[in-house]
Amino acid sequence: MPARGINHVDLTVSDVARSIDFYTRLLGPVGFGEYDRYPSYRGSEEVVYFRFGQQYLGLRPADGGAHHYYEVGIEHLAFFVDTREEVDDAYQRCLAMGANVHYPPELDRDIADYYALFVFDPDGIRVEVACAPGV
Repeated sequence: MPARGINHVDLTVSDVARSIDFYTRLLGPVGFGEYDRYPSYRGSEEVVYFRFGQQYLGLRPADGGAHHYYEVGIEHLAFFVDTREEVDDAYQRCLAMGANVHYPPELDRDIADYYALFVFDPDGIRVEVACAPGV
């Protein structure tokens, strides 16, 4: 039986409330919202899950340390939206909240009609918001 896709990804973050605020402000207007909260398998914290289509993003408190871009771990998360206007609107929300924008919205040089912005979340995890009608 073939795999059907990625169901969820959990991130460990330094401040769950701050990350909830960031992801809600960035992606809430395009349907990304808190779905549920569950105790972790360790029983010492809870995982907050957001739903985006049929995929889920979990946020749980880190035991310590920090994420460093391009070191071992996740390089970036990408979220697809329907239109370039939604990408542009997400960029405006990034500016309004003072987020660390890596690249403002632009067309990809290699993939036709691929329009994206990149921003770092509060822990330095790079997040992409993209529109790609042909992908």
